[in-house]
Amino acid sequence: MSTVEDRLAALEAQVAALSERLAVAPPTPPAPEGAFWALDGLKQRLPPDGPGAVLYTGTVRVADQHYDWQYGRTVDDLLAADWTELASALSALAHPVRLRLLREVLGGRQSTSELAEIEELGTTGQLHHHLRQITAAGWLRSAGRGRYAIPAERVVPLLAILTAAGR
Repeated sequence: MSTVEDRLAALEAQVAALSERLAVAPPTPPAPEGAFWALDGLKQRLPPDGPGAVLYTGTVRVADQHYDWQYGRTVDDLLAADWTELASALSALAHPVRLRLLREVLGGRQSTSELAEIEELGTTGQLHHHLRQITAAGWLRSAGRGRYAIPAERVVPLLAILTAAGR
């Protein structure tokens, strides 16, 4: 059996070897190429002296569903549009209960009975009020028999709005 001094000497040798390895700095990895690959692709499609464009895209897999979506508009089109027409769609999202409902539906709770089990969503009457509001704004659709779904073409836009709002 080894003595305490032998074990301490072995341990000191291991620490010295590790210290020597750490003293030599590892090479710095190069910056990842193509970090702005979506932006670079957008720029290639636009005139270099134009006003630009906005693009959002996503690939989403939730509750055994897969959604791919991409949409873009030129800055000229966006600035020429009537933004007031967007108020109802945006205001429908401006309530914590409605955002929670959308998250729950996207996560797989799609029936009113499943949603009514969540106490924070309020009474059944309040629940139906909020469901009507976000359905009227196009963020939900009735899937029949008291079931709701987020339309496939609204999943990535909804997540893009949430991403932008959380920035």
